[in-house]
Amino acid sequence: MKTKIMLAAAALATALASPALAGDPTGLWQTPTNGGQVRIARCGQALCGTLVTSDHIRADANARDANNRNAAQRNRTLRNLPMLTGFTGGPTEWRNGSVYNPADGGTYRGTITMTNDNSLRLRGCIVAPLCKTQTWTRIQ
Repeated sequence: MKTKIMLAAAALATALASPALAGDPTGLWQTPTNGGQVRIARCGQALCGTLVTSDHIRADANARDANNRNAAQRNRTLRNLPMLTGFTGGPTEWRNGSVYNPADGGTYRGTITMTNDNSLRLRGCIVAPLCKTQTWTRIQ
């Protein structure tokens, strides 16, 4: 009995002393620009994300991907537009993904890092060190 109590106390002390791993990145996230909300989900072994809404979508539900560098894709609607594809790794950092930015029509190499259960850092790079980092906040 004494051994069980000691083991339980040791396990509790270890759990309290260890930093908690950040949570699962799947869910709905608020971006810091244009009122964007992106749903991150698992796509096979990778993470992907689609644009759910933004200021542009709220103003015009049929807003199009007008800035896309590929003229053939400029007629796509912004709603449900794939923005994040191919991120692999985990449990707190996913690399080698692509980030599509509908504001400039560019696609960039990206990294997603969970900073805690309700916050992540998205980094997109043309070529390192030419990168931009945003902090996204979990909505659900």
